[in-house]
Amino acid sequence: MIPRTRTNIEWQISRTCEGGACVGVARRGEHVLIGNTSNPEGPIGEFNVDEWRQFLAGVKQGDFDGIA
Repeated sequence: MIPRTRTNIEWQISRTCEGGACVGVARRGEHVLIGNTSNPEGPIGEFNVDEWRQFLAGVKQGDFDGIA
């Protein structure tokens, strides 16, 4: 986790986000950042692009369906 800094970060939020409790995603260089929109001053997760691609592939294959 890295300290949250809003400067020059353009967060992308899902079109299905309702009520402000969503995950924000942004790209900074070779890293993908994730943050919690309901806690804007909270920590930011940081992943390299390959890690992010592997995660997305798992989401698309249903690897995490049992979590929610």
